Amino acid sequence: MTSLAQPARVLVDPLDGMGAAIEARRWVWPLLLLCLSVSLSGTAFALRWDAAPATIQKLETSGDISRYSESELADEIQTTSRKALVGGIAKGVFLMPLMVLVLAAVLWFAAWLFGTPAAFGRMMTVAAIAMLPIALYHFIFAGCAAAQFSMTEARVETLVPSSLAALGEWSPKLQKVMGALDFFKLWSVGLLGLGFSSATGMRRSRALLLAVVLYAMYVGIFAIGLPAMGGGHGGPGMRGGR
Repeated sequence: MTSLAQPARVLVDPLDGMGAAIEARRWVWPLLLLCLSVSLSGTAFALRWDAAPATIQKLETSGDISRYSESELADEIQTTSRKALVGGIAKGVFLMPLMVLVLAAVLWFAAWLFGTPAAFGRMMTVAAIAMLPIALYHFIFAGCAAAQFSMTEARVETLVPSSLAALGEWSPKLQKVMGALDFFKLWSVGLLGLGFSSATGMRRSRALLLAVVLYAMYVGIFAIGLPAMGGGHGGPGMRGGR
């Protein structure tokens, strides 16, 4: 139980709890909780998602809808729903561990770059523990989604109104910026900075600033830049991925 309680303590006592968790290399349980929470939120969304409007719109856009009979269209809607279910589970099982690993590698490189090198295992612990607020968000999302009669992709962003994007209608680009100013995401960024400081000995102010810069780069590339080039996304996973 210590291996689970020690990382969880970071959520309520990050200043003292982070150092102890990093020293003990407690990254397995946080990573497992993240994988489980993302899989649960993806499953809850897929089971409540009405795939018909999105499927029909996609076929209308491509001009293929005239080729489908009523029964074929029903099969296509069912297939789309199943893909969403599999994709939601796969994101938790495969994508989340990869994201944590990449984040740990970025932190390890940043530590080396700033002359405060640390063992990769420490950075893996920092990355995994920093994602605990994201895991908490997905657990909350899963519970809220399961309580809905049906879900739409537009409902995903407002089901758990934790960002400034929920305060009003914004332009598409500003909506992305407001969405980045999210309680759970900023909580995660704060833990990342404190963890980096504990792992490398860097001053907390500098480590927190580094975490903010890394997060701003992530938002600029993946939330604003790539979608503007034609990428799209849907479902709770993109808030998670957080």
